[in-house]
Amino acid sequence: MENVVVLIVGAGPAGLATAACLSQFSIPYVIVDHESCSASLWRNRAYDRLKLHLAKEFCELPHMSYPLDAPTYIPKTLFVKYLDNYVERFNIRPKYLTSVETSTFDNDGKCWSIVAHDMAKSTLVRFTTKFLVVASGENSAENIPMIPGLQSFPGDVIHSSSYKLGKSYSDMNVLVVGSGNSGMEIAYDLAAHGANTSIVIRSPIHVMTKELIRLGMRLALHLPLNLVDNLLVMAANFIFGDLSRYGIRRPKVGPMILKSETGRSAVIDVGTVGLIKKGIIKVQGSISEIMDDIVVFQCGKKISFDAIVFATGYKSTTNIWLKNGESMLNGNGLPIKEYPNHWKGGNGLYCAGLGRRGLAGIAADAKNIANDIISVIGAMSG
Repeated sequence: MENVVVLIVGAGPAGLATAACLSQFSIPYVIVDHESCSASLWRNRAYDRLKLHLAKEFCELPHMSYPLDAPTYIPKTLFVKYLDNYVERFNIRPKYLTSVETSTFDNDGKCWSIVAHDMAKSTLVRFTTKFLVVASGENSAENIPMIPGLQSFPGDVIHSSSYKLGKSYSDMNVLVVGSGNSGMEIAYDLAAHGANTSIVIRSPIHVMTKELIRLGMRLALHLPLNLVDNLLVMAANFIFGDLSRYGIRRPKVGPMILKSETGRSAVIDVGTVGLIKKGIIKVQGSISEIMDDIVVFQCGKKISFDAIVFATGYKSTTNIWLKNGESMLNGNGLPIKEYPNHWKGGNGLYCAGLGRRGLAGIAADAKNIANDIISVIGAMSG
């Protein structure tokens, strides 16, 4: 049994940022992760052409800036290097291949009791802790929707987390399901590598340029969000024109307000819209069913495909192992309280990186959690 002050579950950016903030106060902690490395999503499950969609000033973790010569939009490889340097700078030593099985609050001992599986040694390890930080992310399990007949599809079916490069799909008919940033960028990559590409766009989306979003985030520091949104939508309409004739509808709520109320991001165009306008990428509506290699759409259209890429996001797996977390998380493993009060539950329970506010949200969560823990420790010893 290991008794620790703070246990952090997850060694992605949220866990690392929390560890760094705790170390600033010299608060001892243990950080565990079921993968064999830190930030495994970025290292192993991100496609090659990925760059951070927001400018670097909105993507820093606490207490360490990017190098001065870093580009405005950080590529995946440079971000992973930044995280490695961050781990080194703050001397963060995660216990890898350690998978938390259960975590329950002990009312008598007023502490959390955690059982984890050490996958390298095939043994169980037990921790007790006063403070438990859930930093295992919203993006822990792949989400593939149940579509009638999907199991009969003879071609490749992959989740976007397994997608690396479009080269292997050259001259194939490929359907991308999901029109967030990953789906739109993967569709572009496939088309650029010579695949006959279609993308399913069901919900209304805001399409922006990365420069517009950067401008919006800067203006939002000084102006009301609805005014910023009006400017962004006007500018986007000027740049892209009316996209409704191509099957892309704009939401009624503006992009900044939509992000702050629902956590849904605008799509940052990497060239996909231009290819849609030229007819190189085809927009499809909702899928009704799949019959062998034929995808049947709700409008009645039937098209044969060789491969399907599901860019349909992830779901949280926290509720599988976290018991007594009802004070903080709902049935989907996401915070009950609205941002910016989402990061704290009862009995010394916290979450970092679940506020759907990207890396800037992670940085804010980590600072809040460390500040709260130091004040609780101060009150206990006062």
